[in-house]
Amino acid sequence: MSWEILIIAVIAIFVLNYSGRISTNRFVKDNSTYLLKLKESDYDFFVRAKYGTEVDPNVLFEKRIRNAFIIIAALLFFFITSLNYVKILFAVAAGFGMFKLQYLSLKKYYKNHLHLIDSMLPHYLKGLEILIQHYTVPVAIGKSIDDAPDIFKEGLNEMIEKINAGDSSIDPYMDFARKYPVRDSMRMMRLLYRLSLGRQERKQEQLMMFSKTISNLQQKARETRYKNRLDKMEGKTTSMLLATGLGLMVLLIVSVMQMIQM
Repeated sequence: MSWEILIIAVIAIFVLNYSGRISTNRFVKDNSTYLLKLKESDYDFFVRAKYGTEVDPNVLFEKRIRNAFIIIAALLFFFITSLNYVKILFAVAAGFGMFKLQYLSLKKYYKNHLHLIDSMLPHYLKGLEILIQHYTVPVAIGKSIDDAPDIFKEGLNEMIEKINAGDSSIDPYMDFARKYPVRDSMRMMRLLYRLSLGRQERKQEQLMMFSKTISNLQQKARETRYKNRLDKMEGKTTSMLLATGLGLMVLLIVSVMQMIQM
């Protein structure tokens, strides 16, 4: 009987939401100022890491909030005849779990593709380095956007807009680094800012330092890639040895049992 009530509760909430009697979308939008405080600091980065610029992080976040409220409402409706503090707490915990589920999934994706995502920055900066040899840093950044990895395009556009608006401080560069917390992003943006301030006679010297740092990052990326491959091969070898060992043990036990029965 309880499952039937839960199904009816979910259907009722869906119908009311679809008909406009209640609107979780309107509730989320009306209270977005407060609800955005629940958003994790690295959520936008994780969304861009997986989907690039094709998906708006705020739209996904609003969907998370909406799904969480639906779960809470459905469980409260389910417990309506015997509601108490424990069941209310359970409903809220279940909603919070649903809210966190997508974030944890995105974080897992980032960890599984950590090397690939981290290697995008030095790859982009290597192309930028060539442009800086012929243009000023802001102009080079503007020209590099079309060929930049999709994950960085929004941040680069924001950076160049701030610089073109007259912000000559380090803030546009550091805002980019905070928005994309990949390996050494803070250090590379500081170097890029210093390069933008350099006088023409010192440009070549600073550019060489910038190039050397990029090369070191690329070397780290290659070492990490090789290490990951070795770890993967070692893991497969260990699994094969364990499987072979367990198989031999099973065969040995079976043989011993057969000998005993004889």
